[in-house]
Amino acid sequence: MGETKERTDAMDINEKLMNFLDRSPNAFWAVHNMAEELTDAGFTRLYEGAEWELGAGGSYFVTRNDSALIAFRLPKSRLRGFQMMASHADSPVFKIKTNAEIEIDKKYVKLNVEKYGGMLCAPWLDRPLSVAGRVVVETETGIESRLINIDRDLLLIPNLAIHMNRQVNDGYVYNAQTDMLPLFGSGVPKGEFLKLVAEAANAAPEQVLDTDLFLYNRMRASRFGLHGEFIGSGRLDDLQCAFASLQGLLLSEPRESAAVHIVLDNEEVGSGTKQGAAGSFLRDTLRRIQFSLGGGEEDYLRALCSSFLASADNAHAVHPNHTDKSDPTNRPYLNEGIVIKYSANQKYTTDAVSGAIFRSLCRRAGVPVQSFTNRSDMLGGSTLGNISNTQVALNTVDIGLPQLAMHSPYETAGAKDTEYLVRAAKELFSSDIEGRGDGSYRLRP
Repeated sequence: MGETKERTDAMDINEKLMNFLDRSPNAFWAVHNMAEELTDAGFTRLYEGAEWELGAGGSYFVTRNDSALIAFRLPKSRLRGFQMMASHADSPVFKIKTNAEIEIDKKYVKLNVEKYGGMLCAPWLDRPLSVAGRVVVETETGIESRLINIDRDLLLIPNLAIHMNRQVNDGYVYNAQTDMLPLFGSGVPKGEFLKLVAEAANAAPEQVLDTDLFLYNRMRASRFGLHGEFIGSGRLDDLQCAFASLQGLLLSEPRESAAVHIVLDNEEVGSGTKQGAAGSFLRDTLRRIQFSLGGGEEDYLRALCSSFLASADNAHAVHPNHTDKSDPTNRPYLNEGIVIKYSANQKYTTDAVSGAIFRSLCRRAGVPVQSFTNRSDMLGGSTLGNISNTQVALNTVDIGLPQLAMHSPYETAGAKDTEYLVRAAKELFSSDIEGRGDGSYRLRP
């Protein structure tokens, strides 16, 4: 009976995840959709430019740049600390440049794009693509941001036929300026793309002042495998973690700590923006929470000592065709639980204390955990945990869900693992972690 319920819970949560992925073609839409879900759940929206009046037991959220979001639930009693999970909303993608249209022989129009983050280029070719993002328009009352999603098969980046590049299967270096530009139209004059964007924004072309627009893969999220045990989708890194963190927050019951769900932007390009982990968004928000509830600087610093951050960003699973690329003894697999990431060079923030705290939380939640380290002769990527710690220094663990084909426009993850992270997030957000700075900690309840 228990196994059947667990399987049903996993199926339900994955259907919701796939719907979220399909509706979130980039960071702007992911934050928009999370904000709608929080509003529907009774959370109050705050604005950085307005005064915050917070109440014990209240639920709130705030956004920055339309692409980063922090939501939190306050305890009904004293504020002992902050129990947090952070993820990111951006993914490697192609951004559409200003003055995007390029006319070829007066026959074709293609769009000028540039790489955002480090992606696998080959999977972007020969598949239907479209455009989504933010359009900034001038109105009678000022400047306004509007989200658009041109929800149809609009573009495609065509491969060069093998007859014209016979060595392509022996290894090919893709040139972003020549190989990766999408085909937009045939026999159409320049200017049609701006008209299409303006129409999607419910504006005239002359009202469009600027844009942040990105390509996205049109293939919808899907379940596959003999028993549907795998999930395929774009943007699993890192919207799978962002989604699970949000669901954990909605299910949580904070005791004496604030439960804080954090989704930041620009992780794929170093986090060095006002909406990224190196910016002040998290620090500003935590301080405003403390001060709005009547605390001071001393209270804030004491609260950080009893706070904990799980930096949740997906991890590399053992690849079935390239098993030698994984570490000999730390080998995560799909559907076998949350991955705790370790790095001697502090690419990941996990140490013995933060790893132990998170393992204890997962035991209480009944969630399996795995370990990841890179092979000792390979460099790995970094994530937002250590960057966030430069703004808010506290015990932090780097975790993620195992996946394959990271940074592809269509990635693979395990169908069981989403539900594992939801349960772990709920446990974290419902806990108090008491620390005095002497190396000992107590988990409550």
